[in-house]
Amino acid sequence: MARKFHRKETLSAVSEINVTPLIDLAFALLIIFMITTPLLEQTIAINLPLESASPQVDRRDRFQSISINRDGEYFWGDDQVSMSELEQRLELTAMESDPPVLNIRADASLPYQQVIRLMDLIKKANLSRISLDTRVD
Repeated sequence: MARKFHRKETLSAVSEINVTPLIDLAFALLIIFMITTPLLEQTIAINLPLESASPQVDRRDRFQSISINRDGEYFWGDDQVSMSELEQRLELTAMESDPPVLNIRADASLPYQQVIRLMDLIKKANLSRISLDTRVD
């Protein structure tokens, strides 16, 4: 008598999901991320000096406001100044050991060139700490 190796239900669907390939993929991705993450941090190894134990001086920035109204008039704080007087004040400010941060306030309707002219004066005086004021609605 011959044996039969046929399945009785040859057209039945497989009702189980094979998760082995999914687990293999997850482990492969994990290994890839473990290898590439240290390569993303491209820092230079530097032996930094230690900070002194003495307390640091609490330095508060000083601000000086420079405003331009809609008519193109310049103001140093609350005082209206001419362009040449503004230039002189900027030069005096640049001579200070710790110059203040310059707060530039300009009317929104002004041509952009007015602000650039002021920036040129500030750059000419070698001042670099600038803050541009805006309004939040």
